[in-house]
Amino acid sequence: MSAKLEITGVYTAYDKADVLEDVSLVAEPGRITCLLGSNGSGKTTLIRSILGLTRPRAGSIVFDGKDITRLRTHKIVKAGIACIPEGRKVFPKLTVEENLRLGAYAEASASVIRTRLESTFEQFPRLGERRQQIAGTMSGGEQAMVSIGRGLMRAPKLLLIDEPSLGLSPRFVTENFGIIRDINARGITVFLVEQNVRQTLAVAHYGYVLSKGRVVAQGPTAELAARDEVREAYFG
Repeated sequence: MSAKLEITGVYTAYDKADVLEDVSLVAEPGRITCLLGSNGSGKTTLIRSILGLTRPRAGSIVFDGKDITRLRTHKIVKAGIACIPEGRKVFPKLTVEENLRLGAYAEASASVIRTRLESTFEQFPRLGERRQQIAGTMSGGEQAMVSIGRGLMRAPKLLLIDEPSLGLSPRFVTENFGIIRDINARGITVFLVEQNVRQTLAVAHYGYVLSKGRVVAQGPTAELAARDEVREAYFG
């Protein structure tokens, strides 16, 4: 079910100015790999590069043994990558169930969609209770659940999660990170992009720190948490 993501020597530029410089990292199958970095470090650009939204000018991105560097975004998603975007971005005028069903838009089998839907409601009982509620009327934490659930409806091999703590109360942040751990326990590879150092290092197995477009530190999260480079790179 899970798959490996390998990024090697990636350079990505906007208007000929490199934002990412020689970025290499690996998200191992069945593990949570995190990418830490402050605003402006290049995290969003890396996500866009993985998803084919901003193509690297050099380097390679290999997923599940296949080079996806030059693939179009819909083919990258079809290969098994689902993204939970920063800021949740639910469809506010659709119901919870309609939002979730959109995550399985490429699945033709109604029975498979139904099974995935029930599995998602099992993972998020609150969404099951509110399946007909308009998503835009829900709290930020509940919308975060809708966004994650929608990503799971694709039955992804890799779940790319961008800033899951952004704009959430401490209670929902803790709950969200618990959900991420549970998702990974089901065998799904997770690539977690975050600024929340403490919570992220507590759930991830291995981490990288990005600063000014370069990887400046990496290692098992227990070791990474104790390194001076992490504090220097993260807090500037």
